[in-house]
Parts: sequence; structure tokens; C-alpha cells
Amino acid sequence: MTAIRSNSILPGRREAVTLHTADELELVGEVSLPLEKDPAATLICVHPLPTHGGMMDSHLFRKAAWRLPALADLAVLRFNTRGTSSVQGTSQGAFDNGVSERFDVAAAIEYAEFNDLPDVWLVGWSFGSDLVLRYGLDPYVRGGILLSPSLRYSEQSDLAAWADANRPLTALIPEKDDYLRPVEAARRFAAIPQTDLVAVDGAKHLWVGDAERALDEIVQRVNPSASPLPTEWDGPMETGDSSAYANRTVAAFADVEVPGPPQRKATE
Repeated sequence: MTAIRSNSILPGRREAVTLHTADELELVGEVSLPLEKDPAATLICVHPLPTHGGMMDSHLFRKAAWRLPALADLAVLRFNTRGTSSVQGTSQGAFDNGVSERFDVAAAIEYAEFNDLPDVWLVGWSFGSDLVLRYGLDPYVRGGILLSPSLRYSEQSDLAAWADANRPLTALIPEKDDYLRPVEAARRFAAIPQTDLVAVDGAKHLWVGDAERALDEIVQRVNPSASPLPTEWDGPMETGDSSAYANRTVAAFADVEVPGPPQRKATE
């Protein structure tokens, strides 16, 4: 048995895909599938703020695509929203402060539906969590999982729509988040009574050092029989190269103005 490390790539079928939006843009994406069986469920990953380093290759989603097809029989669809670049390529269009990105989310859901990917869950991280709340109530979507939601772009009407739909929703709230911590999150998410709010001790907004906890919480919701995830693998394993992301750190964007609505800092 070999320990699964941060850059471990487990067996799976991985294919570059192009998503087509209703406003005629092409988005760069990738679908990762179990190697020898049909997936039990599907994750559509919606990444953090692209103006500050968010992309389809952000570490949590990279690890989900590299591990979860093998460990949890999941399909993982990740993509760069409009104007976003990663080593996978650059999506057409330009960042639109969470407005035209509605078409990007719709294109990903449409891809999953057209390709018969089962039991679709949207997984939004930070900015991506706002896109899930605003645009994720598609009939083909089973539910949503929010990582470090800031509720920055989402409006009360978005929360009310999720409450009315009674669609499953999980919010993973880091104890030391920069923007929304567990006590305030409980107050804000009371607007969606069915929210399964999970306070994660010691975790921070970017989940550095806590990726395994986040992935296990996700798997517990979408394919409980595969949880808890193993930490070792008995089989072939490759090692990914993350050096291309050395310039996507928080420090690299410290002097870049954050677009969009004002962002409140978290309080205890």
C-alpha cells in the first residue's frame, strides 16, 4: 500500500472537454471518470474567484479529479469560467462579476445531462459557491455543496429560492475563514432551513492542509458508501506537477483589487 499524497493521481478516464454557452462562448473543461465502471454520482466543480487565482485546477478540485473517480466511483467535471486560464487552457470571454457566469454554470449542467452523467451535485468554492446559489437550481441537479461560502454575490432571493426548492444543500464553513465563520454562517444560512452546515475546526478559506477533510465531507453526501476515503492505495499511481501554480498564491494577488460587491471580513 502506498500513501496518497497531495499530488497523487489515481487511475481514471480523463478527457478534455469543451463546454458551449448560450451566449456562444467555448469554455475549457475536463471530465474524470472511474476507470472500469459507470460513476455512482457526479460532481460539477465551480471554482473560486478567477481574478485572484481561482480556476478549474485550484488544488481541491485538482485533487477531486485525481482521486475521487478511483476512491469513490465519482465523475468529476471541472471547467474554467469565462476568461479564466489554467494549464488546461483559457476559456473564451471575460470575467463578468458573477452575472454572465450563469451561462457557464448552465453549460456545465447541460454537458452532464447530455452525457447521461448521473446524480449531479454542484460543488462551489468561495466565488463558485455564489454561482451555485444563484444559478444552480436546475431540474437536473440533485443538490449543492458549498466550500467556504462568502455569500458575497448571493442575494436574499437566491437563498429563498433554495429554501422553497427544498433541495439538499451542505455548507462547509472553515473555523478560521477570512469572510464567513461558523456562528455568522449559521445565522445567514437559517434562510435555507435544510442546509447541513458543517463547521470545520482549524480550517481556513483555501483549505490548505485540510483538503482530505473537505473531500471526505463531499463524498459522504454524494456516495456515502465510499466514505471515509482511504489514505492509501494499492495499485498504480502517478504524480502530478503542481509547479505551474506557484504564482497563484494569496500573496501573489495581495495588491490586486477585488471586483464586485464589498466583502466583509469575518468576525469571531
